[in-house]
Parts: sequence; C-alpha cells; structure tokens
Amino acid sequence: MTPARLQTFLAIHECGSARAAAQRLSVTESAVSASLAALHAEVGVTLFERSGRGLRLTEAGAVFAGYARRILGLLDESVAAARRGADAERGRLRIGAVTTAGEALIPGLLASFRQRYPQVEVTLDIGVRDRVSALLADHRLDVVIGGRPGAGQVTRATRANSVVLVAAPGPAPDLGAVTWLLREAGSGTRDATLALLRRIGIDPPLLTLGSVGAVVSSAALGLGVTLVSTDAVEHHLRTGTLHRVPAPGTPLSRPWHAVTTAAPTAATELFLRHLTDPERAGALVFRVARSHPSTRPRG
Repeated sequence: MTPARLQTFLAIHECGSARAAAQRLSVTESAVSASLAALHAEVGVTLFERSGRGLRLTEAGAVFAGYARRILGLLDESVAAARRGADAERGRLRIGAVTTAGEALIPGLLASFRQRYPQVEVTLDIGVRDRVSALLADHRLDVVIGGRPGAGQVTRATRANSVVLVAAPGPAPDLGAVTWLLREAGSGTRDATLALLRRIGIDPPLLTLGSVGAVVSSAALGLGVTLVSTDAVEHHLRTGTLHRVPAPGTPLSRPWHAVTTAAPTAATELFLRHLTDPERAGALVFRVARSHPSTRPRG
C-alpha cells in the first residue's frame, strides 16, 4: 500500500469520480482506475460504490478514509521532521485557528514569534471549529487555537475568553423579537448561541452570516444582536459602535485552548513556550495547562 494509492483514493472521494480525480492529480483516468483496483485488492473490501455517474464511499470506505488521511498526515510530518532534524528554530509550524482566534489573537502572536524565530516555516489555516479540529486529528496541522480538544487531542495552554451578546447603540432590544445573527455551520459560537436560545426558551428570527467579521459588522449596522467573543469586538465596545446587551446566562466563559496531538513537534513546543511567555506574548499570553509543564517558558 503506497502513499500514491492513498492519495488517489482520497482524491476520488473528494472529487466524486475517477475522471475528476485524474484531473486533480494530473494523471490519466486509467491510471486512477488501476490504482483504485490495486488498493481494493490489498484491502480486500469494496471502498467505493456507484452513485449516478460518480463514486461514493461505502461504509468500509468511510472508515478507511479516516485512516488514510492520518497516515498521509503522519508521513508528511515525519519527512518534515527528518529533513529539519532536532533544530526547532529551523522547523515547520502549521497553525490552525477558529475564525475569531485567527482574526483577533493569531496575528499578534505570530508577529512576536516570527520576530523571535524568523527561520521557522509557518503556515496558518483559519476555519470553523469542526474543520481545524479534523485537520489536527489527521496530522495536517501541528497546533490549533480554538475550543476544547477533540478525541486524542491535548490542551497545552489556555487563555480566558468571555462571550457576550452585543448590538448597535439604542434602546434595549426584545430578545424574543430581534433578529439573532449566527455564524456558519460548524462554528462553536453558532452552537453556543443556539444552546443559549434553548435555555432562555425563546424562538427569535435567525440570520446566518458567513464569518465573525460579517456578524460583527451587521450587528454594528443595526441588523440584530449577536453572541461574540470580546476579543473580536474589543475595538467596537471601546469606541461605542457596539454595546453589550444583558441576557440570561451571559457572559459565557469559553476559554481559548492551544491544542495539539499527543506528540507535538519540536517547532510546536517552541511556539507553545512562546505563547505562554508573558515577556514575549504580552497581553495575548496563554497560561500553561497544569498537566503540561513542558510548555513553560525557559530562562
């Protein structure tokens, strides 16, 4: 079972057909079909079934896909680690962040980290909670700044985060009648908002928008109220373009977590020590998780 066959398998799954997978991989359709046939022979079960003109995963294929992603992620991780050796300051760091953290926290942390370690190769992937957590699980990210860890993932450091209900200046809105602005599916803030509405026992109008920037801007323009991290609206609250709206159960405490897999890379450990160092991270500093003293700053 070769990496190329696993990559072909995942390309078919993501593209929906052998023809589309061949186009993505820049190979012939017959080469894709041959690779899939060989993989079926090795695994001993059918991984795809016909769906119209395309292919979709069987139940066995869906299970296999999760392992294939992790195998390829670990392979890529191992090659990068071997090429850079033990020199963390010349390593590779793949950061993931939920949208709010990616916009409000990561730029400042990256600026100080890059100034201190300019030779570390850094990439940043920003997305909803479900997406970046899945990428970390598949070893396609090294560290994620977001909510609580998923299965097999470990919180290395935390930072306080308060989530409040905000609206444009004006009379106090009727929470049951005003429009509530929601984040996109897969967002932890969206889930928290819907859970809050159930606890309060109201069924107001809802409007789904595509990003934290969109919900904040729309709230400031008077389109409705929204539940949001204070980190994302600090400037608006300070300048008065948004104000906090009293609501039962708010503010919510939803700490930021710096999350890794069970065995973080050397460059990841370097970043964790940086973001928990008050002298380096400043106002954006995280606290070391009690069970992981290895992330504490070194003198």
